[in-house]
Amino acid sequence: MQKVTAAGGVLIRYKAGKADPEVLLIFRRGVWDLPKGKREEDESVEACAVREVAEEIGISSLPEILSPLVDTYHEYRQDGVLFGKTTHWFAMQLAESEVSFTPERREGIQKVAWHSLTEAKHKVGYPNLLEVLDAVEAL
Repeated sequence: MQKVTAAGGVLIRYKAGKADPEVLLIFRRGVWDLPKGKREEDESVEACAVREVAEEIGISSLPEILSPLVDTYHEYRQDGVLFGKTTHWFAMQLAESEVSFTPERREGIQKVAWHSLTEAKHKVGYPNLLEVLDAVEAL
């Protein structure tokens, strides 16, 4: 099995008068997901998370890490090779509350949208992302 290290982020924003924060989801390959990607050689997981989030949602200013969340693990097979992927997750925020997004089409991302944390838990298409969103709720 080949090991893969990845990192990603949950961008969070709070709206006045709403207790439930909003989180940013991406829509890729028919599934709502969180932005993440593989760590490059000699890159810290924090730097990877910030870079991947910025690239996948198409922003020029880098998000700020608020705190680590959880690590998730899953296995997948690609071209006959079994991979074991550990993803390190971070809570993040943007410097500006209103930013326009440009989904990274090369990565198959079709949409980028804010959803309440409650909605996001019902929309994400991978079970391990519920653990990540639960960690956001515990902040």
